[in-house]
Amino acid sequence: MGTHRTTLPGVGVQYDYTTESGQHISVVVHHDGRRFIGFYDQDDPDSCRLSVPLTPQEATGLAHLIDAAPIDAVRTEGIDLVTEHIPLGTRSPYGGRLLGDTKARTRTGASIVAVLRTHSAHPSPGPDFRLAIGDTLIAVGTREGVDTLSEIIAEG
Repeated sequence: MGTHRTTLPGVGVQYDYTTESGQHISVVVHHDGRRFIGFYDQDDPDSCRLSVPLTPQEATGLAHLIDAAPIDAVRTEGIDLVTEHIPLGTRSPYGGRLLGDTKARTRTGASIVAVLRTHSAHPSPGPDFRLAIGDTLIAVGTREGVDTLSEIIAEG
């Protein structure tokens, strides 16, 4: 089970997710907000069996069905502002380090507005907040800034 994030130049970002049973699902988030969910053959991970396009509203509706916790999305149609959940995985160089070490806002213009942990949320974390593997960072900024921040968090 795990998630892999791939930047698609000129398109957006692809998130690949493999379930515990080995099923491969992919979500492509385009720069213009469109989303596609792809379902792949378990025996051939390069063979997409079905691709379902979703509008931003449909994606939010589907997220409400999947996650029991309510999602109050900020509507940003028409402006270059996005909110993303960025996982802090085992390959990140920032596990155990201070949030200030990322220099997120200085390097990308994006802000980390909250950190989610398994059983807690930490809104408005300061630069002395210690990150942990498994955290989810809530980032707000331009598409380019948030994508760059995601790459920094993932790879340093």
